[in-house]
Amino acid sequence: MTVTIVHVEVKPEHVEDFIKVTTENHLLSVKEPGNLRFDVLQLKDNPAQFALYEAYESEAAAAAHKETAHYFNWRGKVAEWMAIPREGIKYHGLLP
Repeated sequence: MTVTIVHVEVKPEHVEDFIKVTTENHLLSVKEPGNLRFDVLQLKDNPAQFALYEAYESEAAAAAHKETAHYFNWRGKVAEWMAIPREGIKYHGLLP
């Protein structure tokens, strides 16, 4: 299992827009072959900070996600809404 945690800080005026577009991306991402989880988290004390927890069965499945139309759509829409560039950190999933 490969996991990427993507840290995103959104400009405050675009928080609701980000949630809407990210929800659309989430709903399609969880249907992808090899997807195990695609969680969207919002920081309790700062609603402009998010973490996306993306778990896939393999590196190939994770790479295929980045070739989907819904990912390109998400990436294009949210780029201008970010306060700082997003950061994706890769992990090897050990458990479960």
